[in-house]
Amino acid sequence: MPYVTMRGEKYHYGAGLPSPGNPKQAIIFVHGAGGSHRHWSEQVAELGKKYLVIAPDLPGHGLSGGAPLDSISAYSAFIRELAEILLGIPFYLAGHSMGGAVALDYVLNNPGRLAGLILIGTGSRLRVKQELLETFKNGNIPEGMENFLYSKDTPGNMLDAAARELKSVAPEVFYKDFLACDNFNVDTLLDDINVPTLVVSSAQDVMTPVKYGRRLADGIRKAEFKIIDGAGHMMMLEQPAGLNKAIAEFINT
Repeated sequence: MPYVTMRGEKYHYGAGLPSPGNPKQAIIFVHGAGGSHRHWSEQVAELGKKYLVIAPDLPGHGLSGGAPLDSISAYSAFIRELAEILLGIPFYLAGHSMGGAVALDYVLNNPGRLAGLILIGTGSRLRVKQELLETFKNGNIPEGMENFLYSKDTPGNMLDAAARELKSVAPEVFYKDFLACDNFNVDTLLDDINVPTLVVSSAQDVMTPVKYGRRLADGIRKAEFKIIDGAGHMMMLEQPAGLNKAIAEFINT
C-alpha cells in the first residue's frame, strides 16, 4: 500500500492511475470526520481509469500515522504539503463533509494552486450539536449513528458494515474532527473563491442537507450545482455511479 513520509510519520493514501500513465488531470479526495480512504473506494476504482486519483488517510485516520489535527486549517496545510510531494500538476481538490471544509480552506489560502474544486455533502459552516460533541468527548459512539449517515433506503448489509466501521474509530478522533467542524465558518468568504467549482448534494442527506449545497453554489461565482437522488450523506458509497458521472462531466467540461 502506498505511503508518504512527512513530519516524521508515514501517511497512507489510496491511488488510481490510468494505464498507460501520464494523465493530464489529477484529483485529491479528502474524506470526512472519522473517515478514511475507504470511503472513496468507488471513486478511486472508476475515476482512476481516467485520472490520477489520490485519496489520503488524514493524520490519525485509517492507516495513517500521527494524531488527528485540531482545526480545518491544519488539515488544509497537511493536504498542501502532501500535494507538493505527490503531484507536479494542477489538481482538482474534492472533499466530503469535513473534507469539503478542508477543500474550502485550501482554496481560500492557496488561490492559484487548483484546477478546480469539488464540494460533496458539505457547507460553508458546519455546526455540530453540543450533545454530540459531549458524547464523543466522554469516549462514546452514539448508537445508530449510521442511520443519520445513510438514506432510509440503504440495504441492511451496508448499514451493518457502516456500524462496524463507526465502532472501529476511536471516539477521540470523532471528537477532534467534529470540534474542528464546529469551529469552521467561511460563509462570508465564498465570493473570494474564483476557481471552477462543482457542488454536489444528495436529496436525503440529513447531516448536510440540500440547502447547504445550494448556499455554496449561490455564493461561489463559478459554481455548478448537482443533486444526487437516492442517497444520504454518504453518497459516494450509496450512489457512486451518479457521483462519478457528475465529477467526470465537470472535469471534462
